[in-house]
Amino acid sequence: MVCLGNICRSPLAEGILKKKLPQDRFKVDSAGTAGYHIGHSPDQRSIELAAHNGIDIRHQKARKFNPDDFDRFDKIFVMDRSNLANVRKIAITSDHQKKVALLLENDEVPNPYYGNEDGFKKVFELIDEACDQLSDELQKPLS
Repeated sequence: MVCLGNICRSPLAEGILKKKLPQDRFKVDSAGTAGYHIGHSPDQRSIELAAHNGIDIRHQKARKFNPDDFDRFDKIFVMDRSNLANVRKIAITSDHQKKVALLLENDEVPNPYYGNEDGFKKVFELIDEACDQLSDELQKPLS
């Protein structure tokens, strides 16, 4: 899960998807395309909203997305088109490019950082719904 600073949207997405997938079969992580907050905890508003929904993201630490992530993960979901372009710029191969997609198929998860709690709630709802669908898709038996 990738957003800009890895303190609002992608930590929520990581926590939400981890809750929906069996931990013994899936590895879920998050990162930012910018290094503004490396080593910092998620935004307090994200932490509180996650906790209100039974998800603990307090121990996550922001990190910057790096080229090794293409080899570490089968799928890379980004929150908006700007970060989609940023991640694709550092993709080395066409296989890497194919791993990257918007979390919301044809839309963006807005950045709530400069807004209020209502923006964070809307972001949580968007991510939660997307992760429901993603969880179902990832756990389908291979035919």
